[in-house]
Amino acid sequence: MHSQHTRVTPPEASGLATLDTPAALISVPRMQHNIARMQAQADALGVGLRPHVKTSKCTPVTQAQLAAGARGITVSTLKEAEHFFAAGITDILYAVCIAPHRLPQALTLRRRGCQLKLITDSVEGAQALADYGRQQGEAFDVLIEIDTDGHRSGIKPDSPAVLAVAEILRQAGMSLLGVLTHAGSSYELNTPEALTALAEQERAGCVLAAERLRSQGFACPVVSVGSTPTALAAGHLHGVTELRAGVYVFFDLVMHNIGVCAQEDIALSVLTTVIGHQRDKGWAIVDAGWMAMSRDRGTARQQQDFGYGQACDEAGRPLPGYVLIGANQEHGILACAAEPDPDIETRFPIGTRLRILPNHACATGAQFPVYHALAEDGQPQPWSRFHGW
Repeated sequence: MHSQHTRVTPPEASGLATLDTPAALISVPRMQHNIARMQAQADALGVGLRPHVKTSKCTPVTQAQLAAGARGITVSTLKEAEHFFAAGITDILYAVCIAPHRLPQALTLRRRGCQLKLITDSVEGAQALADYGRQQGEAFDVLIEIDTDGHRSGIKPDSPAVLAVAEILRQAGMSLLGVLTHAGSSYELNTPEALTALAEQERAGCVLAAERLRSQGFACPVVSVGSTPTALAAGHLHGVTELRAGVYVFFDLVMHNIGVCAQEDIALSVLTTVIGHQRDKGWAIVDAGWMAMSRDRGTARQQQDFGYGQACDEAGRPLPGYVLIGANQEHGILACAAEPDPDIETRFPIGTRLRILPNHACATGAQFPVYHALAEDGQPQPWSRFHGW
């Protein structure tokens, strides 16, 4: 499957000498390649692409996605919505069921001109949203979350609750835009056939819910599906209007294990420095611990365990077999996973700079307040990233 992917030459490491470590690096050529790939997929499938910007939480990254053809964005917090609205982006989907205490914040955003869309997946949640909207004279734009794979949130496509939620919203004068689903269980798969089958399950379930609503007089113009693996595996998206995906912008080792990217496609890495050795154990100690890489050990549940990350040289070329086998708060333990390397001190002398590819790009990115974006010339440019709710 990887042979289909175009390789992007890693930027040279010449501009990294000025950076302290650990530092989060973005290979801009790889990122742009990933953006173009997903946009081309959405275009080929005839649907809009609404990227999930929780992966980067970074304005230049999001602007690159929009420049490539994305139509609006998806966020996971209202802080993201506020940040990107302030940056001039108005078409925003908040893809987490709205908690009642957040409705005033959502209302403020809408009254300032943000085209904020909300989701709900229960009669109780819909009632709270409807009551508040009616009290405030606001017709919120709402999508019903559909559970197409038993992974997390949502109402089953054939459940009576789908119509009950829609009726509550209609009676209160809310604007029911449509239905939304996320096939998060795709992260547990690793074959093209399984991914394609789940993509079809995701599509069919969401379309079924939309058709049930339409049969009862609800317009349901939006049918929104997506996860990075199913988005890339879908054979067709008949009946779907938009695709959502997030981690594709950087990719990571979990996505590599799933089979949707090569290591050379991963655009996010952590620059680290070798600070010591345990020769008898075959360890090199680096200054990127779990505070830099995150605690995410997603690859431990997959067919290839990369520990806390895959080691690369300073230019970003993977060093097969060498991974962070352990991590403390500020210490990472780098070793050959197959067997101890007796030449670890010679191979990675103190002061050596390496890059570590992350298990989960969203989690690793969240450890840093700034990315250092590397263009073709390898010169780092700071791109700020924000945190919190």
